[in-house]
Amino acid sequence: MQKFTIHKGLVAPMDRENVDTDAIIPKQFLKSIRKTGFGPNLFDEWRYLDPGYPGQDPASRKPNPDFVLNQPRYQGASILLARKNFGCGSSREHAPWAIDQYGFRAIIAPSFADIFFNNCFKNGLLPIVLPEATVAQLFDECAVTPGYALTIDLDRQLVVRPNGEGIPFDVQPFRKYCLLNGLDDIGLTLRHKDKIAAYEAQRLAQKPWLAHTMLG
Repeated sequence: MQKFTIHKGLVAPMDRENVDTDAIIPKQFLKSIRKTGFGPNLFDEWRYLDPGYPGQDPASRKPNPDFVLNQPRYQGASILLARKNFGCGSSREHAPWAIDQYGFRAIIAPSFADIFFNNCFKNGLLPIVLPEATVAQLFDECAVTPGYALTIDLDRQLVVRPNGEGIPFDVQPFRKYCLLNGLDDIGLTLRHKDKIAAYEAQRLAQKPWLAHTMLG
């Protein structure tokens, strides 16, 4: 998992409340058994004028020119600004996969659905909760400032505005540790790989028939 330390990025405003996971990545794309390739279908039904299906060439699609991510000023955005209850709906982990694979590193909103919030941390995304009034101010600044960018300093737990003002945010210490060090659940387990290997070797030495059981 990619580490998250300090990130400066262009902001894209998603000015909708209660954005659910089926809007983030529609159900037809959940058929894939891979964890890659979901970025082109992020917000598919809003982003394109034609219906999408798995395996489709994105170059053949008809983009919706009114959708925020298709507007030239937001190309290359890596921070998503959203309204309350972002990520509600089903628990599909494909939603943070799609957001991450599109190129976003962080999402700022007044609130998130619990499961989506947890899944973000497990996939290297930083969901930041700020007061609704503060988020509204960021939307206003973004609207009147082409190229509006924010800097997110995870270690200091600050969202830094272009004028240098820092907005503090909370993050659970364990989740912060995992993001700073690029550790997902597998990475956390592999920190103990030597102990795991030693245990397995000892177990097979004491019960050698297990090797045949596993192979058979």
